[in-house]
Order: sequence, then C-alpha cells, then structure tokens
Amino acid sequence: MKTKRNVTLVLESGQQFHGTSFGYEKAVNGEVVFNTAMMGYPESLTDPSYSGQILVMTFPLVGNYGVPSASEEANGLSSFYESDHIHVRALVVSDYSEEYSHWNANRSLSQWLKEEKIVGIEGIDTRELTKVLREHGSVPGKIIFEDGEDIPFEDPNLVNQVAIVSTQEIEHYGNGQKKVCLVDMGVKQNIIRELLKYDVSITVVPWDCDFNALGESFDGLFISNGPGDPNLCGKTVEHVREFMKCGKPIYGICMGNQILSLAAGAKVEKLKYGHRGHNQPVRLMENGQPTEKCFITSQNHGYAVNNETIPADWEPLFVNMNDGSNEGIRHKTMPWFSAQFHPEACSGPTDTEFIFGQFFSLL
Repeated sequence: MKTKRNVTLVLESGQQFHGTSFGYEKAVNGEVVFNTAMMGYPESLTDPSYSGQILVMTFPLVGNYGVPSASEEANGLSSFYESDHIHVRALVVSDYSEEYSHWNANRSLSQWLKEEKIVGIEGIDTRELTKVLREHGSVPGKIIFEDGEDIPFEDPNLVNQVAIVSTQEIEHYGNGQKKVCLVDMGVKQNIIRELLKYDVSITVVPWDCDFNALGESFDGLFISNGPGDPNLCGKTVEHVREFMKCGKPIYGICMGNQILSLAAGAKVEKLKYGHRGHNQPVRLMENGQPTEKCFITSQNHGYAVNNETIPADWEPLFVNMNDGSNEGIRHKTMPWFSAQFHPEACSGPTDTEFIFGQFFSLL
C-alpha cells in the first residue's frame, strides 16, 4: 500500500492541524469553512457557492458511499451533481473511508478528487477545528504538503467569486407557457430541476447580463444562489432594480435573497462563520411577527441581510431560530420575495420545496 503523504492545514489565526493526503497533492489556499451535514458530499463539492473555500466536514466518516457517475439528463442537466465540476479548493475530513458501497457509485471519493485535481486531507481533528472556526470565525487557511512549496494566505471574498462560476452565455431550458429569467450567480442545478416541474421556459443569463435589454417579455425573475460577497455584484443589483419597475414577480434563493435585499436598499454583512448544513431551523414571519410555522432547511452561505436595514415597505419573511439572522424578505405589496436557505435542498430536507409553487402561482 502506498504511504500517504503528510500534510498540514495552517490557519491565518495561527493554529495548525496535521493529517495525510487522500486527494490531489498540491499546496492550496482559501477560506476555511465547516459544514454540519451528515451526507451529501457529491452535491456539496459541486455546489458553486463553495468557490474559493476549503471545506471541513464535521461528520467524522466521509467517502463510505463513493461517488455517482457524471451522467446527464435529457435536458443536459447533471443527473446527480449540482454543476459540472468540483468547486471547493480542498476537502478536510476526520476519517476517509477507502472502501465504499452504494448502488449508484462508480468510483471512490479519492479517485474523483484526483481526477479533478482537488486536495483532500484526512486525520484532522475536525471537532477541534470546528471549535476554532466558531471562536475565530471563518478564516483564510492554506494546506502545505511535507517537503512541498509554501504559499501565502488568500481571502477569496475579496474577489468576485460569482464572476468565476456564473455561466458565460445565455442558456435555455424547458418549453412551458410562463417565461422565467434566471440570473445565474452560481446556480445549483436542482434549482433548475425544481422549476422545470412547472409549466415554464427558463432563460439562464450571466450574473452581469442586462436581462432588461434582451427584448423578451419575461413573466418573472429568479435570482440564484452563489459564492462570496454579494456587495461585489453591483451590476446585478442595478439590473434587478430596473426590473422592479415593471412590477412582475421576483424570487431569490441564498445570494438571490441578498441581491434582492441590496436592490431594496438593505445592507448585507458577513457572518462570523456562516450557515452550512442540513439542519438550520427557520421561522416564518407574518407582519413582522413570528408565527408557529418552522422549517428545517439546507443552507450554505457566509453573508446575511441586516434586518435592521430593511426598508419600511419590506419585511423579513423568515428568521434563523439559532441566531435571529435574516432568512428571507418580502415586499409588503409587490410580488417580490426570497429565501436565504435552499428550498430545493439536494442534498438536505425538502420541507420548503413548496416555495417554488408559490413563485409559479404569481407568474
């Protein structure tokens, strides 16, 4: 058996964690974040919202069900992934399972990481690492291999990550009656799958595309999830504000919530360590007051809307039950609303899948 190469995860705050490699071997840097999900690593790794990040899985055993094939559906969407490649810069786990077993697996996680040249390290005390991140917040980090090169730290949030992951050209899906413009900030493919369950035609446009100037009469606007700091996406915000003048329905997910909030005039700020996992509880709000309706949601974001800055003609739609942070907004009179969490899940709970139906009913 080949001896695994020793590797060190170094945080900008000074802490070091030692382990061994099971993926591609190269020095790499990024923002170190943690995810509390117990499963769903193929979906998480291919989620564009993780662009620029070193992902730490808090669940100790990873890799035991392998990786599914990269097959596509008839419409060109991936059958099992959330995009066509891995977006994390590195994966950090406590215990990597060499052996895997699953009806849908065709290779190991290690093989997949090596094929896509993504670093994977194991033997890390992820419980202690997560405690450090909770105390200091998500911080820049780097992974250095024994006898390998050293590299500087980098904060990926200083770069427009959306511009890196967004489509570069206009794409079309479906042939339904209602026409939806989907702004690709780093869209998960299950969002498109969920929308296609309804009678819609979807036009996917790049993040900086002026969809108002396309000459098409869209019935509604959909703003997707995406990575990094939404404050760097001023062009998108301007285009959303222009679309508001027509009064048609708008719905945003994750970064879409933040973009809609910025367009409304609210402020978006960085969270200490973000929300990443499948067990984030949110509460529905009505007329500014909490209701008894609560949901368990899948989430992946490091920024949140400041509730105190939401304009008077808007109101919070959901709030996080752990820390009280914003989880969605809606306009009091216009058909504009959003969710900070992922109602399309994949992976995760589907408690809030009904929101797609609410959007379609407004078209």
